[in-house]
Amino acid sequence: MKKLALHWKILIGLFLGVIWAVLSSFLGWSKFTIDWIAPFGTIFINLLKLIAVPLVLFSIIEGISGLSNVGKIGRMGAKTLFFYLATTVTAVGVGLFVVNTAQPGSFVDEEQRIDNRIEYELWASNNDNVEILDGTCLTCDDAMKDRVAAVAARGASAPANEDIAAKMSSARATKGQGPLQFIVDMVPSNIFLSLNNNSLMLQVIFFAIFFGITIITLPRDTTKPLRKFITSINEVFLKMVHLVMNAAPFFVFALLAGTVSRMAGDDPSKVVEIFKALSSYSIVLVIGLAFMVFAFYPLVMRFFIKGMTYVKFFKSLSPAQLLAFSTSSSVATLPVTMECVEENLKVPEETASFVLPIGATVNMDGTSLYQAVAVVFLAQFHMVDLTFSQQLVIVLTATLASIGSAAVPSAGLIMMILVLESVGLNPAWIGIIFPVDRILDMCRTVVNVTGDATVATLVANSEGELVAGDKTSESLATDNELTTIEHN
Repeated sequence: MKKLALHWKILIGLFLGVIWAVLSSFLGWSKFTIDWIAPFGTIFINLLKLIAVPLVLFSIIEGISGLSNVGKIGRMGAKTLFFYLATTVTAVGVGLFVVNTAQPGSFVDEEQRIDNRIEYELWASNNDNVEILDGTCLTCDDAMKDRVAAVAARGASAPANEDIAAKMSSARATKGQGPLQFIVDMVPSNIFLSLNNNSLMLQVIFFAIFFGITIITLPRDTTKPLRKFITSINEVFLKMVHLVMNAAPFFVFALLAGTVSRMAGDDPSKVVEIFKALSSYSIVLVIGLAFMVFAFYPLVMRFFIKGMTYVKFFKSLSPAQLLAFSTSSSVATLPVTMECVEENLKVPEETASFVLPIGATVNMDGTSLYQAVAVVFLAQFHMVDLTFSQQLVIVLTATLASIGSAAVPSAGLIMMILVLESVGLNPAWIGIIFPVDRILDMCRTVVNVTGDATVATLVANSEGELVAGDKTSESLATDNELTTIEHN
């Protein structure tokens, strides 16, 4: 087991966790799994989050304070935002392409879709600000009178879903904010409160950048003790990442076992339903996400990065990707992502510590793709034909919503409510895809993390840092060979 690479150990932990959850469901041990195994998965996520915030803080400060001028920060910032925006728009475009091509919503029984369409028209008629998008009106047909009444009665008696209601409430609060609220939220009023809340990572990043820039403006002799302290404490947190990752396979086993056991309980049939429900939607979404991970990012890296191969790309990032799949959180995975990018892809620490934390909070390629696929699928499911212009609105809204999407599990559901409302669709429809969201969230987090690592490498390459790193390595190797020859 010791000879296995870390990513293989994590992968084994993933499979064993799922197998254990299935067995415990068959044997009626789900409560034991939830009470005695799942807590270790929670501990794992808490440990990663514990390390993530201070690591981001001190890594950014160390990276920026090591720069020779403020101009480089502005240049790197502009490149970072450009690359993140480009990958996000690409992800949304891929999502719209696969969902329009496969039409997963049309696989549902036609009678069910007619009832869904009637529900949509009834909802639209009860909301003054909503117009039926495609001009069709089944509720206006006298032949549908009895069916409309039955659908209306069934909808009135349906119990409320508290989880969905809570997410809709959060989305309404976000929607009611002003256009510059995103910028306002970036500036903390109390950095200690921001450090205590992972959802306020942008505030931590803002403070770190501000602090680092301030250090640059002061004489280097004055700030030398401070910079040495920041470097030392950053090394401590990096060592903490190594220590936690040594136990990652066991923690991942507990995390997956607990997640599946909570969804399935002691009913084995539910385990099957978890992986079968909404299969057409899930398959289409996974195809889109897989294209980003296995085709788009590797091809971009191979085209721009000299010496990059398909195998090297995945070998370098697999620990972070597998961990992202386990935790469903870009922030929780951030310490490992930084380690993979710096040690395996040879991105300088000052660049990785600047680009990756920003990406973990504003770059959500997988979330954007998921929102595009989900919204069009739900429209198809309700027999609503979205025009090209309406789908362009989805592209814009999904791109902007992804910027404000928190890097925590299932945060994309809240942002998708805004996307649904932007094209005049019922936000309560998220309840349809809610049962499979947790599993798909694990997949799209892999895309988010892979996109972050890709952009960090591209930024470093555009700054000429990867080439310089290679030359330095070659030069050191040559010097060592000469020293050995002379010594002999």
